[in-house]
Amino acid sequence: MAYSASGLTRLAGGSGVNLYHYSTTDAIADVNTEGYFNDLSDTLAVGDTILVRSSTGGTQALSWVYVLTNASGVVDVSDGLTITATDTD
Repeated sequence: MAYSASGLTRLAGGSGVNLYHYSTTDAIADVNTEGYFNDLSDTLAVGDTILVRSSTGGTQALSWVYVLTNASGVVDVSDGLTITATDTD
């Protein structure tokens, strides 16, 4: 799939670093591929953090990614840290 602007929300920012939320039906393996966020090359800065709510086959997952590089219009984010939860009740 491809990046969709409607899924991105800027949550906070300061000191040159921004925090975003991105919701997509794409798998995190697609989202963390170099070039996925190229449409945002004028917006994202190295170090910006994105909380990604992704979905694979209807199963939701949350991951933190951050911008590793943004040069010549090509954006690359980290692989992502999956946020896990336990519900024991």
